[in-house]
Amino acid sequence: MSVFHPALFIVGVIALMFSLLMVLPVALLAFGEHPDWAAFVTGSGICLASGLLLVFRFRGSLKRLRPRELFLITVMSWIAASCFGALPFMLSDYHFTAADAFFETVSGITTTGSTVIVGLDSMPSDILLWRSLLTWLGGIGVIGMAVAVLPFLQVGGMRLFKAESSDWSEKALPRARVLAKSLVLVYLVLSVLCAAAYVAAGMDLFDAVNHAMCTIATGGFSVWDSSFGHYRSSMAIHWIGILFMVLGALPFVLYVRFWGQFRPGIILNDSQVRGFLLLLILASLSLAFLQVHTSGAPLAQALTLAAFNVTSIVTTTGFVSGDYSQWGSFAVAVFFFLAFVGGCSGSTSGGMKIFRFQLSLILVHEQVRKLLHPHGVFSRLYNGRKVPGDIIVSAVAFSFMYFMAVVVITLILAVLGLDLVTSLSGAASALGNIGPGLGGIIGPVGTFKSLPDAAKWVLSAGMLLGRLELLAFVVVLTADFWKD
Repeated sequence: MSVFHPALFIVGVIALMFSLLMVLPVALLAFGEHPDWAAFVTGSGICLASGLLLVFRFRGSLKRLRPRELFLITVMSWIAASCFGALPFMLSDYHFTAADAFFETVSGITTTGSTVIVGLDSMPSDILLWRSLLTWLGGIGVIGMAVAVLPFLQVGGMRLFKAESSDWSEKALPRARVLAKSLVLVYLVLSVLCAAAYVAAGMDLFDAVNHAMCTIATGGFSVWDSSFGHYRSSMAIHWIGILFMVLGALPFVLYVRFWGQFRPGIILNDSQVRGFLLLLILASLSLAFLQVHTSGAPLAQALTLAAFNVTSIVTTTGFVSGDYSQWGSFAVAVFFFLAFVGGCSGSTSGGMKIFRFQLSLILVHEQVRKLLHPHGVFSRLYNGRKVPGDIIVSAVAFSFMYFMAVVVITLILAVLGLDLVTSLSGAASALGNIGPGLGGIIGPVGTFKSLPDAAKWVLSAGMLLGRLELLAFVVVLTADFWKD
């Protein structure tokens, strides 16, 4: 079917890109420890052969793309990237099972940060670097999809943030290229600044580079089993992490506009940003004072730990600096509900996104006013602009599907033998691309290693569903999509 041709061409391009990326862990670490070069070289060769075959077979298929082709490209690209990225894990000396390799790769590509690896402290540097590269690459893909593709496809209310270059026509392609270059440049600059800040605060270069890639991508992979608990004595490292997790969760288009116009207020004037920052401040202060009251912890330490873990969960990064499940049932409940929020649209973070909650509040406020003034006419304003009714409908539909997906995945995991806390928090973590769940198995200090393979496949699908904003994937599965 010709509808697959553009998607297969893009899959070929992705394969070629991965063939080059797989050389990096070997090249960068060749003069240190001896990496598992055979796994990466073999994986690179498989990607190279697959990429050349698909690119030459389907070259010329990218002309004016219709929404149907774009939906298919979006879904197939993420699945293909997950399959290609899993090759080094499967071919390495550690012999990951297919379920483990795919889960770890999907977790990186979708910037989730959940892991099946036990013993990161002794893991070879090439595997650690590959995980971070997958996460960093996934962050770029998330931004591009959120800024250009999903708004054009009118997925889940994302059209509210449609950029000028989201018009997928030949006339708009030059603008799209300029925006893409600007976004990648911002992403690179923030990554370098984050790594430099970590080094200045005391991290060694390897740790700093890996953590910087995962911080900006809000991915949460660490090179230590204890994550940022390894740096528990350094408040500076934690606050650097907080700063750059926040920067990664803000709309990247605003950075481009700020750079072009150099207006300091352009970021803080955005309703999403103000709501996001207010939520972080209130939740961090609440949990910090709770720790001071219950455990007598010093205020500075309590505020650092609370702010770091709250920021990590809300931005869906997944770093942890300790077992916050020991802070009490109130704290656990707060973290669970914060996991649904997410960062801003057009950022690297996952979750439902703060703007959907803001739209819901606008809708609730309108309904209350209508009860008081049945004949009144009210305008829905967001960021100083009227919000069309179809965007509200799309956002509500997305929210309903999101919670239904949490229910369905929770029930499937429960059928597979997982307890309620693990099933529910695992489903929420996967769909929100958050990282850790709750409980003794997949909680802040646990891993997903002990879960049955079937549960790992289900959670992998959940991570992809969440990253594709659900509707993009569901549309491809409908009968109408395949009708000419």
